[in-house]
Amino acid sequence: MSSNLDTVTTGVPQRKKWKVPHVFVILFAVIIIAAISTYFIPAGEYDRVEQDGRTIVVDGSYHVVDSSPTSFLAIFESIHKGMVSSASIIFYIFIVGGTFGILRATGAIEGAVHTISHKLEGKEHFLIPVLMTFFALGGAMLGLAEETIPYITIIVPLVIMLGFDSMVGAAIVLLGTSAGFTAAFMNPFTVGVAQGIAELPIFSGLQLRIIFWAIFLAISIWYVMRYAKKIKANPERSLVHEESKAVLSNLGTQEKVEFTRSHKASFTILLLALITLAIGVIKFGWYLPEISGLFIIMGIAIGLVSKMSFSQMAEAFINGCSVLVLGALVVGVAYGILTVLQEGKVMDTILHGLAGAVGSLPSQLAALGMYIVQCMINYIVPSGSGQAALTMPIMAPLSDLVGVSRQTAVLAFQFGDGISNVFTPTSGYFMAGLALAGISWTKWVKWIWPLIVIHYALGAVFVTIAHLIGFH
Repeated sequence: MSSNLDTVTTGVPQRKKWKVPHVFVILFAVIIIAAISTYFIPAGEYDRVEQDGRTIVVDGSYHVVDSSPTSFLAIFESIHKGMVSSASIIFYIFIVGGTFGILRATGAIEGAVHTISHKLEGKEHFLIPVLMTFFALGGAMLGLAEETIPYITIIVPLVIMLGFDSMVGAAIVLLGTSAGFTAAFMNPFTVGVAQGIAELPIFSGLQLRIIFWAIFLAISIWYVMRYAKKIKANPERSLVHEESKAVLSNLGTQEKVEFTRSHKASFTILLLALITLAIGVIKFGWYLPEISGLFIIMGIAIGLVSKMSFSQMAEAFINGCSVLVLGALVVGVAYGILTVLQEGKVMDTILHGLAGAVGSLPSQLAALGMYIVQCMINYIVPSGSGQAALTMPIMAPLSDLVGVSRQTAVLAFQFGDGISNVFTPTSGYFMAGLALAGISWTKWVKWIWPLIVIHYALGAVFVTIAHLIGFH
């Protein structure tokens, strides 16, 4: 009825406002585009060898193979295959979400955020640079990414109680970690792997990388604090005002809640688990299975000290998992894109073509060309160590030919690999983090895209400086 009245009143049919499609629609569209590309891009492969437990590409071994275009049914099969290949990440996300569902059910988070917000009254802004630096150090030195997801459950409610919004809380964790990961100086999964393949001393060039890390992080902190101050002054200007109100309503009453002994015991267990996680990652090379086991133990221990029955723990665990269904499944659908390109045998052809384009550039532009190539590849290969194993065996010798130092080639990989990790929906841990914070991908993109442009420009400047000074 209202539609007809609008037409009569104005004489012009009212157009429906265009909305950005759901993230699953976007990802499936990319799968279709990837499938179509297998009919036009020549099939080819590089030879691969095992080296230090990694499968790496043999430079100069690219050869044409029989075409293997994606069938109609294979387009839909790719989603299942992507979920199977990324199962370890998907179930890790569910386990973390379930464990923190138990923590939320104890009321410990509610008590903690009220207590901390009271103590930080008038000093709220100091929390942002301190926490972002903490997460940036974790990304820079430990290569933390998925491991930081649990912190979102604590920090988002905390910053909302301090007068900010869920965007600020998510940014503290996701952007802080990403800034450290992208501009890392000791990340074993990116810098370490890439330098090993490039036959450079592990973590060499540390001093310049620390300078780049500090600049990259400082600009990220400035961007978050600038937005946070605006929201503190006028909460109505928040891009996620309704989502933040929902988080507050889930926390219960905003009146002062006592932080009980059982709440303190729960957070003590959480702290011990996170310390154990750090030791396990550094000393024993823990990854998703070990970390998942640790969080299950943590969840049970928190339930016991809070005098929850095992059935109550199970219900809370399921509720925690349900919060992360979208983020977890997005990981599998995103991996479907990679499945199509690999089974269609066009992934290596794309890499070969991009490497050839870089090789044809003048020496002055070759380093920048390497950076651009790495940025493009990261959209289809979200794994940092996977991208290093795929690209560095080609980029390292190519850098020798075009007059770029291998250290600069590693730096180009490093920034190209990291920047889009808090932007592209193919980044599984990032999408899971947004889901946990209750923020849609489209709203996040609307907020962060200016910073992404700044980050890409910074990466280009840093790589150019490294090339001009002969970074070794």
